Amino acid sequence: MDNSVFPLDAYLTRLNYSGSVQPTEDRLEVLHRAQAYAIPFENFDILLGRGITLDPPALWNKLIHHARGGYCFELNGVFLMALRALGFEARALLARVHLVDPPTGRGHQLLLVTMQGKQWIADVGFGGPGLRAPIPFELNRVATHDGQSFRLVDAGPYGIMLQTQTNAEWQNLYSFDLGQVFPNDIVYGNYFTSTHPSSFFTFARVAALPTPNGRVSLFNHTLRILSPDGEHVQELREGQPYLDALKTHFGIELNVPHEAIRPLLATSRAMS
Repeated sequence: MDNSVFPLDAYLTRLNYSGSVQPTEDRLEVLHRAQAYAIPFENFDILLGRGITLDPPALWNKLIHHARGGYCFELNGVFLMALRALGFEARALLARVHLVDPPTGRGHQLLLVTMQGKQWIADVGFGGPGLRAPIPFELNRVATHDGQSFRLVDAGPYGIMLQTQTNAEWQNLYSFDLGQVFPNDIVYGNYFTSTHPSSFFTFARVAALPTPNGRVSLFNHTLRILSPDGEHVQELREGQPYLDALKTHFGIELNVPHEAIRPLLATSRAMS
């Protein structure tokens, strides 16, 4: 793809970012955090039957120009294009998610960034307790962001495991290797993840947006707001109150009439 056509100015405006864009380690972290805090993780287009296209202009239109969010293939897809447009050396990797047993297939996209011979793992599209900033690609080194600790460990046949520390225990998030990922690998992963009936994203409504001091997340009707003051949990009502909450907490405007969103809510509640 010709990265010169990437709408860089609009992207930086979407991130509310106006600083330096030099391809340095410091700028990588700043841009990673800026996108993570500005563009939410969400899967509503899947549940509305719109499908997920990874065609670059469609991605830019959705995530940048129309201020929507997306899931890993969309969020990290846009981040990869932005990094390349800024002069970073970056490529996609695919991972197996270990939050379920057995782990998934290679249905999660993340990024490998290389600068001056040093490699970094970047991921603005995990949605769960994922990275806030890039971490060095070094095994057994603990990195802490916004009070969350992460490390990479040898996972044997699974390759390399990203873990996060929860209540003094290390929890597996996803495993990956550094094998070359080709465009059709991503097409396959995206299609399964967005269409297969066993994929979590086809039957549960999710949204997440980290903040420097916490996180806002949605699972079906349950909204959780985590802040230094504790956790606030709210059950959202269907219809307009639900749509209003999406706009207030995630900046998501679905632009659908009530009669379109209500069947979605009813179906998802029955499956939750």
